[in-house]
Amino acid sequence: MEFLQFFVWGCWLTSLGVYLGNELKFNGNEIAGIFSNMGFAAILMPALLGILADRWINAERLLGFCHLAGGILLFSLTTLSGYSDFFLLMLLYTMLYMPTLGLANTIAFNSLKSAGMDVVKDFPPIRVWGTVGFILAMWLVDVFGWTATSYQLILAASFSILYGLYAFFLPKAPPMKLSKKTSLMAFTGIEAFSLFRQKKMAVFFIFSMLLGAALQITNTFGQPFLSDFTSNPVYKDSFTVTHPGILTSISQISEAFFILAIPFFLKRYGIKTVMLLSITAWMLRFAFFGIGNPGTGFIFLVLSMIVYGMAFDFFNVSGSLFVEQEAPSSIRAGVQGIFILMTNGIGTIIGTTASGLVVDYFTGTDGIKNWTHIWFTFAGYALVLGVLFLFLFKKETQPNTRTKP
Repeated sequence: MEFLQFFVWGCWLTSLGVYLGNELKFNGNEIAGIFSNMGFAAILMPALLGILADRWINAERLLGFCHLAGGILLFSLTTLSGYSDFFLLMLLYTMLYMPTLGLANTIAFNSLKSAGMDVVKDFPPIRVWGTVGFILAMWLVDVFGWTATSYQLILAASFSILYGLYAFFLPKAPPMKLSKKTSLMAFTGIEAFSLFRQKKMAVFFIFSMLLGAALQITNTFGQPFLSDFTSNPVYKDSFTVTHPGILTSISQISEAFFILAIPFFLKRYGIKTVMLLSITAWMLRFAFFGIGNPGTGFIFLVLSMIVYGMAFDFFNVSGSLFVEQEAPSSIRAGVQGIFILMTNGIGTIIGTTASGLVVDYFTGTDGIKNWTHIWFTFAGYALVLGVLFLFLFKKETQPNTRTKP
């Protein structure tokens, strides 16, 4: 399940910006607009479908329906070249895909708990297969030369349909049975939003949203940045330019290793330290991009890819585990949906919109982008986040490893 979930995403997430810019000739704001669809979709759909999974429909069935319909939409995207049409159809697709991130987590956590296993210890080695799927998809797109073509969408569509069919054979994750005296808020699933009443959780969700913005900055402009070195004759035949997908996949390889380190860090140091490590890694990710190049600065590009693993895993995967521990089991899918809403929803809109404006601001009238200024602006953003989180998030006295009834 994890392999297929992220294989579908890996086919297009880091390379679509190149296709939109090179083949369809969309500008920076338009590319950012396409990627912001993930944010608009994640504002409503993950929480809504999470509530459905908590109250009405098996999570694995919802997962299957979303990927079957999503595969059809991905095939349709390959026929479009106009910005408005592409934007609207991509919005429909992301409305189906984004909820599946939370649904997959719900299915995994439900299965682990049913087997009497430790979620914090046993989920990361399972989740790492999602990273393997993402890496393989990126490599296939790169090796076959599909980075700037619509074939990446055809590959994603094919595996989305395969995954949709497979989902119906996953372990059952039925809705929770409620007593007759259940309140209206619990019955409708709105109770999941009650976690915002806790100051610690409210602060955590807000910073997860802001880190989600950092994630979308590199998703949107990471590979376009590497591909932009093509215009420099010194670098046009370099490994960075000819195989940006393989170079970028170092980030996911690093991610696989850091996922396995999560149980140690989360149990020993708690969520505050883990999140601070993530924020520091984001700052380094952007700074290394700012000073890197395919020549003498190639080592900095590689270092940027390596620190990405900590930057992503220590807020995204650790965050999903943290909210799973803090939430009552009766609203587990709804709370996972809220986490996706904050990180991939509002965070995505902030990250894609702001990054598009920053990139266009540092783009000259000749179309040449000052990537050094762009990446150091983003590094400054991460530095500010780290300082604020250090003072605003109150560390728990003991890392919470208990699941509430």
